[in-house]
Amino acid sequence: MTTVARHKSPVSRQATATAPRARERVRPPGEPRRVGWLYVLPALLIYAGFLLWPLVRGAQFSLYDWDGLGPATWAGMSNYSRLLSDPVLRGAFWHLLVLILFYAVLPCIIAFVLVAAMSRTRIRGLTFFRTVLFLPQVVAMVAVAVAWQWMYSPDGPINSVLRGLHALGLPDWSRGWLGDFTFALPAVGLVGTWVGIGLAMVLFLAGVQKIPRELYEAARIDGAGPVREFFTVTLPGLRRELAVALTLTTIMAIRNFDLIYMATSGGPGDSTKVPAYEVYNRTFNTGEVGLGCAIGVTLAVLAFLATAGIGRLVEGRNS
Repeated sequence: MTTVARHKSPVSRQATATAPRARERVRPPGEPRRVGWLYVLPALLIYAGFLLWPLVRGAQFSLYDWDGLGPATWAGMSNYSRLLSDPVLRGAFWHLLVLILFYAVLPCIIAFVLVAAMSRTRIRGLTFFRTVLFLPQVVAMVAVAVAWQWMYSPDGPINSVLRGLHALGLPDWSRGWLGDFTFALPAVGLVGTWVGIGLAMVLFLAGVQKIPRELYEAARIDGAGPVREFFTVTLPGLRRELAVALTLTTIMAIRNFDLIYMATSGGPGDSTKVPAYEVYNRTFNTGEVGLGCAIGVTLAVLAFLATAGIGRLVEGRNS
C-alpha cells in the first residue's frame, strides 16, 4: 500500500498541489471586488461631472480677473485677498456667523428642550406634532421667503399683533422688519430657526427612542431632576444625532441664498448680504466672475471644515 501511495499519477499530484491555491482564491461573501466599481461608476461620473469638475473650474477662474465675456487676465491670489480687504465681503462673512447661530445653534437648543420634555412624559398625537414641525423642510425656500415676507410686512400679522399689544399699554414694537438696518438680519435668521427646528426635532426624536428606558428610570431613582437627567442620559445618547443636525443646519446657513434673495436682496444697504448671495451678485451683477468664484471656493472650504470640525467636536469623546 505504501508503494501504491508513493507512485501517484501526475494528474493526481497536480490536482493535490492546485487544491490549496484554489481554496486561497475563493473570497468570502461580501468581500470587495473590482467589479463593484462598475456599479459605482455611473453615479461617480455624474458626481464628477456636475460637482467636482465645476468646483475645479471655479477654483481655476478664481485666479483670474474676468468679466465673463472678454479676455481674462491672471490675478493670482488677489481675489482671495479681497475677501479680507473688502469691507462688504468681510461684513458678509460676519453676517454668515450670525446666521449660523440662528440656523444651527438655536434650532438644536429648542429641539433639545422639546425632546427632553417628551422623554419624560408620553405625549398624545406625537406623530402629528412631529409632522407639523417637519413641514417647513418639504416646502420650497422660495415659498417660505414669500410667506415670511408677507408676515414681516408693515401690515402683516406680526405687526398687527404688536399693535394690539401696544393698545393694551405695552410699547409699540411694530416696525418694517425686513427694511430695518438693525433687525433685518435677525428677522431672516428667525426664519432659518423656524425651518431648522423640525429637522433637528425629527433627528433627536429618532435618537431618543434608541436610549434604553432603564437609564431614565435609574436616573430618576437616583433623584435626578430634569436638568441632570438631560445632561447625564439624553445628551450623551444623542451625540451622533446632534452632529448630524448641526452639520446639516450649518451647511444650510452657509449656502443660504434663496431666502436672502427673495426676502431682502441683501438690503437694506448691505445689512443682510451673505457670501452665497455675494457669489451671485459679484458674478452676474458686477461682472467680477473671478471674485465670485473665489467666494464660492471659500464657502466650499468652510463647509468642509465645518463638517469635519462639528463631527470631531461632538463625537470626539466617543471616537
